[in-house]
Amino acid sequence: MSSGIVSEAIRVKFPLHSFVWENDYIKLEKHLPQSDIEAVDPRGRTALHLAVSLGHVESVRVLLRHGAEVTKENAKSWTVLHEAVSTGDPEMVQLVLQRRDYFKACTVLGGVPELLSKIRESPDFYVEMKWEFTSWIPLISLCCPSDVCRIWKSGSSLRVDTTLLGIENKSWVFRSDDKRAEMMEVNHDERVVEIQRFNILSEVQEVTLDSMQPAEQQVAERLATPISHTYLDTKNIAFERNKSGMWGWRTDRTEVVNGFEAKVFSVNNANVVIRTRTEHLTDTEKARIKRLSKSLESLLGTEVQHVPASTQGALNVPASTQGALTMEYATATNLSAITPEEYFDLEFDLKNRDIGRPIELNTRIQKLKGTLWMSEDHPLSLVEQVTPIIDLMARTSAHFARLREFVTLKFPPGFPVKIEIPLFHHVLNAKITFGNVNKCRTEKHGDTNAATGTKPMLEGATVTGEAFQVCPSVFAVPVHYRQQEEKSPNTYNRDDEHLLQYAIHQSLLESSLVSSVPTTSTEPDVHLAMELSARAQEEEEKRRKQEEEELEKILQLSLTEK
Repeated sequence: MSSGIVSEAIRVKFPLHSFVWENDYIKLEKHLPQSDIEAVDPRGRTALHLAVSLGHVESVRVLLRHGAEVTKENAKSWTVLHEAVSTGDPEMVQLVLQRRDYFKACTVLGGVPELLSKIRESPDFYVEMKWEFTSWIPLISLCCPSDVCRIWKSGSSLRVDTTLLGIENKSWVFRSDDKRAEMMEVNHDERVVEIQRFNILSEVQEVTLDSMQPAEQQVAERLATPISHTYLDTKNIAFERNKSGMWGWRTDRTEVVNGFEAKVFSVNNANVVIRTRTEHLTDTEKARIKRLSKSLESLLGTEVQHVPASTQGALNVPASTQGALTMEYATATNLSAITPEEYFDLEFDLKNRDIGRPIELNTRIQKLKGTLWMSEDHPLSLVEQVTPIIDLMARTSAHFARLREFVTLKFPPGFPVKIEIPLFHHVLNAKITFGNVNKCRTEKHGDTNAATGTKPMLEGATVTGEAFQVCPSVFAVPVHYRQQEEKSPNTYNRDDEHLLQYAIHQSLLESSLVSSVPTTSTEPDVHLAMELSARAQEEEEKRRKQEEEELEKILQLSLTEK
């Protein structure tokens, strides 16, 4: 909520923000060429952030048309899309979502040439990454899968095979020369190869804004879903050697992982922070979210802390809650209009007031419980060989994106032969183990007959002296697979978060324990799992009470008979 005419003094210091405040989009467009479109006001908002928060659609259109950065975060770490959803305005969400997807589609391959160059210069290798998933939610823990991700690297060619979580049975193949590169997505279930070719000297691909028009259902789903922002807080992260033995005889713990002696470290002082906003939801939707949150609290046995909105930026975890889940709630109350003088004067205390809708914020802070096994004798280099590949795969895989957040930390010396980290809203934990280094399979594990539907032939690798070589057939296009038209960059633009949610949902549906759950449910899948787990616990408690009552009756009856 805002009111008042902007004074000349404010207009001189913040010209674009002043026109946005008044929604004078005609003057805004005239002044854009001579102003910094990304300048921020005293409250940490760009002109685009301010226009979205005020609900000024006309100003938003002008700013987006002139290239305002749509992925930038404000001072409280919310993106433009987050704030657009908070308005509850479908037109606003459609505008911002379209521009956000357009930006991602144009830059999805940005930096790929540099990554391919790093990969080309590093030694060739083969390695297997074993993923194992665990969960504290009973129903999900019964369905958690495991998988081995196989990676071949030779010169500037790279192949990654993955069937993570059973979502898809695919290979990703990257090949390049000095001028051009191509990225192949090989679907072995459908025997289809989709190829994206691009100029290695250009970082931006040709894509039209109209092609990124979001569907009405996509906009509606965002408006019916809580705004969520999850990140790994590593400001105070520390790695501590694990100990073994009895008190008085304690020594540094070491273990052998896949033939390599590794030092074991605990990851301390890192937090998984999950911030959720619900001000745009209906009362019914808010009640549902609150019910599911209570289910989560009962599952974890944690308490809720209520804090005022003014402290929503201070996410301090009390020492007493280390290792447990801390929840904080903040609700802003816009009781009266804010004048321009109040807003643009940072020394003026708004007293929990702000522009836009009153904020309803729920912050969960979970202490990270990670463990590292570091080997200083491992033949692979994390920085030179593995990290560039993880960077490359993070563009198309949510799993690699989360692994990337972790491996880019400053680890102790050596190679992380084994990692245990939280993966998804702390519902799933992932254990990643690197093994079978340069022990590529040499047998043919499939043929190229289209009738068989098997993977293409792989002839493996050879070792001559100390030189490791991968057979070129590993990177070849399967002869009997059908090639589709060249993929547009926007094909790779997908919300990977929903892939993992979909996988959880599919695992639950395949379990006989949830055969009664409708497949068309629009519940966020992780919340569905929580609700089902709580229901299962209630049924177990009811069964236990019935057994106790029956036992008591039997005892009373036996005493009477005596």
